[in-house]
Amino acid sequence: MNDTDQPQYEVAVVGAGPGGIAAGVKLRRAGIDDFIVLERAGEVGGSWHENHYPGLGVDIPALAYQYSFARKATWSRVFPLGPEVKQYHVEVAHRFGVHERVRFGAEVEREEWDDDTGCWRLHLADGSTVTARFLISAVGAFVRPRADVDIPGAASFKGKVLRPSEWDHEYALSGKRVGIIGTGASAVQIIPSIAPEVGELTVFQRTPVWSLPKPDFRIPPALHRVLAVPGLQRAVHGGALVVVDLVLRAIVGMPGAVVHPIMNRFDAGCQALYKRYLARVIDDSATRDGLTPHFGVLAKRPTLSNSYLRAYNRDNVALVTIPIEKITPTGVRTGDGTLHRFDALILATGYEVFSDPETYRPGTVLGRAGFDLAKFYTEQGLQAYQSVSVPGLPNRWTLVGPYSWTGSGWHAFVEMTADHAVRAITETRRRGAPWCEVRGEAAAAYHRQVHRRGAALRYYLADLNGHVPTYYRNSQGDSTYVRPSGFFEASRGNRRFPLDDYRYGNTVKDRVR
Repeated sequence: MNDTDQPQYEVAVVGAGPGGIAAGVKLRRAGIDDFIVLERAGEVGGSWHENHYPGLGVDIPALAYQYSFARKATWSRVFPLGPEVKQYHVEVAHRFGVHERVRFGAEVEREEWDDDTGCWRLHLADGSTVTARFLISAVGAFVRPRADVDIPGAASFKGKVLRPSEWDHEYALSGKRVGIIGTGASAVQIIPSIAPEVGELTVFQRTPVWSLPKPDFRIPPALHRVLAVPGLQRAVHGGALVVVDLVLRAIVGMPGAVVHPIMNRFDAGCQALYKRYLARVIDDSATRDGLTPHFGVLAKRPTLSNSYLRAYNRDNVALVTIPIEKITPTGVRTGDGTLHRFDALILATGYEVFSDPETYRPGTVLGRAGFDLAKFYTEQGLQAYQSVSVPGLPNRWTLVGPYSWTGSGWHAFVEMTADHAVRAITETRRRGAPWCEVRGEAAAAYHRQVHRRGAALRYYLADLNGHVPTYYRNSQGDSTYVRPSGFFEASRGNRRFPLDDYRYGNTVKDRVR
């Protein structure tokens, strides 16, 4: 590579959410300071910056939703609200010198490996190009809001349209007739937050959601002092991870003849208990029936809320389970012919998720010899070595990839995948090699193992609960969202992988055979 072919940066990180911040911190700690973070929004934080709808908050305790290198003892609540979580990420990015490396308003539309120069060319939405020797994709789990709500007439509504990712706080909901389509995690937080304010609120539900009590409370100053004791938060979080680890490893380790009946009884028992809970919480029997899930508690993302279910006891809140026929200029028409008229319509219809092959657009991630990641995922199924690297994509890693979630908080697993990327980059630099690429045989062996161990999860999601739509099961019928191993095994795999599972080029134009 001559001087004119030198890339602009040693490393480019795509995304400044939790993963991008973790990658920046890990790079700096490894002595790699020549990097840039490309962020499409105007601030760090990812979803915590882009989402600011009413009631936004975390659905796991703050102790499990933070970086291991930046533990915070002064959270205001056990489950903090969105603004506090966003501010935490902003402060961490500043404290560790990552914020100054972020280029905001930089949306990457195409990633293209240049074999001649041995670098990645990142084509941005504004027409500019950024080049880097190494590339870390820190795009999160929820890649982009679904542009198509898949309902006829969706663009015809003449009233106010609100989305969780594009909330207009200038629009006054007070006294308005409001409809909300969807009852996922965002809707569970929005509905009880706006119900006391609006005139009428109609909730259109395709599939009910499990909504369990949320053990939330304000954390008093005395407890802040306790949480500040060195090592305490780490020990508490570690203990929780051990429990989750043991459960997940037990599930994937048992033969089908043993685990399938256990899953069947588990779901049946949970559904019976939940019906009792709904009988205590929901006043109206018809509404209670509509809110009763006929699937397992882990088949879809369960939610935590102390106010969602009780919102349906309000006189101004109605649940509609009749399928939507179309959206009209004035409201929503359901299959029974009823036209529900609204001033505002909230489309809480979800996101395109990392575990679906359709999320990856053809021509957007191109590697060696025309390798197209979207085509590979469509034809071969979602797979990646240790969830982070794919043969055909030299010098590239993704922090939230196939089979990546281990039951931990997001920060815990993006830290381990960032460690993987930085370890591979460091080794490549140490060897003086221009590139590294995971060996095809290592990636294939890893995928065979993961797929085999995921049999119990596929049974639970595709057979036992195959009737329910869920992003835990993708369009190919596979459960690529969850890694079928314990957290600690995943951590070891990402932080101690055999370095020779990668090939290291001697020259830029070396080919992997």
